[in-house]
Amino acid sequence: MSSAVRSAERRTADQDAEAGLADGAVAAGPSASGPRRLLALLDKPLTSYYLILGCTLLLLAIGLFMVQSTTSAADLYGGGTHPYADFQKQLIGAFGGLLLMWIAARANPRLLRSIAYPLLIICAIGLVLVQIPGIGVTVDGARRWMSIGGLTLQPSEFAKLGLVLWGADLLARKEQLRQLTDARQLLIPLLPGAATICLLVMLGKDIGTTFILLVIFLALLWIIGTPGRLLAGMIGLMTFVLLVLATALPYARERLTSFLASGPACANQACFQLTQGKYALGSGGWLGAGLTGLSGKWGWVPNATTDWIFAILGEELGLIGTLTVVLLYGVLAYAGFRVALRSTDTFARLAAGAITIWIAVQALVNIGAVLGMLPITGVPLPLVSAGVSSLLVTLACMGVLMALARREPGAQAALAARPGGLRRVTSWLGMARRQD
Repeated sequence: MSSAVRSAERRTADQDAEAGLADGAVAAGPSASGPRRLLALLDKPLTSYYLILGCTLLLLAIGLFMVQSTTSAADLYGGGTHPYADFQKQLIGAFGGLLLMWIAARANPRLLRSIAYPLLIICAIGLVLVQIPGIGVTVDGARRWMSIGGLTLQPSEFAKLGLVLWGADLLARKEQLRQLTDARQLLIPLLPGAATICLLVMLGKDIGTTFILLVIFLALLWIIGTPGRLLAGMIGLMTFVLLVLATALPYARERLTSFLASGPACANQACFQLTQGKYALGSGGWLGAGLTGLSGKWGWVPNATTDWIFAILGEELGLIGTLTVVLLYGVLAYAGFRVALRSTDTFARLAAGAITIWIAVQALVNIGAVLGMLPITGVPLPLVSAGVSSLLVTLACMGVLMALARREPGAQAALAARPGGLRRVTSWLGMARRQD
């Protein structure tokens, strides 16, 4: 009996000592446990899922704010009768895109693979219809939109998602059948299919979207493990094709010339856009100039609602606003690559990686053009620029990423273990009863 008492006393003393050390550690250095807590949080199964959801909603909110600001000014400056007409379209597109994201986030990867081929075929048909007079709409010399029943859509935006899903499914099937042993099996039919879509897009003089489609094609090749020599050859071929197109098309040649020879001697439209964009971006200072008394969105910065909205964002929200947007894109890219790296399925790895590279490169190209570091390509800033088609497709892509994040190791169990909605809300508010 005495030995049992002594053992119990020793256990009690050890527990008290451990508690004292824990309390002392917390009291002595809470900052020391901060990095460990952050790493532990990032290591949770649903981290990617919530990062994608949070960054998407924040970028969407910033985008709606900026679209309302820029489109209302553009409508008033252009003599429109309703200053919120374009913003209402963007708001309807946001609701539709969130619905698509919700549906896609709950889709099974098998369903995503089953719609890949039909989606790509529908996109190809849409790209052909754009070239038909009476259906296709020409704006600023480019034929990229189709109007059916008062609804205007840009099929080339949907072609990006179609190429991602089709290419990922195709390469996943080939890998499962062990058919990726040489260059011919790797590139056929992926290369002809991507080339056909790019050719249809180029018929509408859309070199910016063609560039993004080529980025998606190269991303799929890189993720699947294409040999370096073959990948370098494809990059060289794509670069050569883009340079030929840039010199053959007058508007693209003007943009490339303005990028290479920007300065007082350059007086074309692209130089004016670049100069005014820099003025708007730099005039915001640290915190921005606010929503009043600004000149950039009142006709001085061309395409201020779409391709050049980042310049107006810098003018109105300042350096803090622009850095916040860049940070959100960085976190989104981290979450997307995390999904790709943790995925055990080839299709999930290819789709997640290609979507992430597509969104990251498109944001980088748009921001780089505004800063004067890259040529003007005319691609929108994902989730921020005005444009219903781009918004719908981007939100659908975020839903696909979330669906793939739900299939990460341990994610399904973590989702099943989550408390119910009411209990979760009350726990956030600190009203839930603690369990002993």
